[in-house]
Amino acid sequence: MDPVSETTDSTSAPAAPATGGGPRPEPIRFFGTTWLNHTGGYGLRRAGVAAGSLAAAAAGCLILRFAYQGLAVADVGGFVNILVVAMFAICGAIAFRQTWQGYARRPDPTTEAQLRSLKGIGFIGSLLAYFFRSLTEAPGEKLRRTEYETALKQYERRRGSRTGNPAARKKPSNRRRS
Repeated sequence: MDPVSETTDSTSAPAAPATGGGPRPEPIRFFGTTWLNHTGGYGLRRAGVAAGSLAAAAAGCLILRFAYQGLAVADVGGFVNILVVAMFAICGAIAFRQTWQGYARRPDPTTEAQLRSLKGIGFIGSLLAYFFRSLTEAPGEKLRRTEYETALKQYERRRGSRTGNPAARKKPSNRRRS
């Protein structure tokens, strides 16, 4: 089964009520919902994601090296070479920071749209953030786990307050009897 399209797994289904209601965990790319109980090859997937993101970052560095060599062959000058290196370094740092912060809180859509081009230029920073996060957890797991547990608590609190038949309850009378 393809891990990208896998969203649920019979061994990692959440403990939802028998009626089928309740919150469902949000799937994570490459992990589906296996992050919830760490089942279904979760450890192997994490190792694969870490290795894949590191290999992609290394390939990106190789491509940037070829581009830099192209600038050297074109003899564009030292100033342009410094600008290109500084641009990729700064954009990579911004991309790393934004990607890393996106694992702790939901990013603002307008900020993400504004920084999309910077994150595209600094793609190596995003890949490295993905690599480092996948060493400890599935990227975004902590955030989604917190949101899921909060949703479960709210759901249980709402379910607990609705016990019994509301139509059979006696309505309090506001009139005084004299």
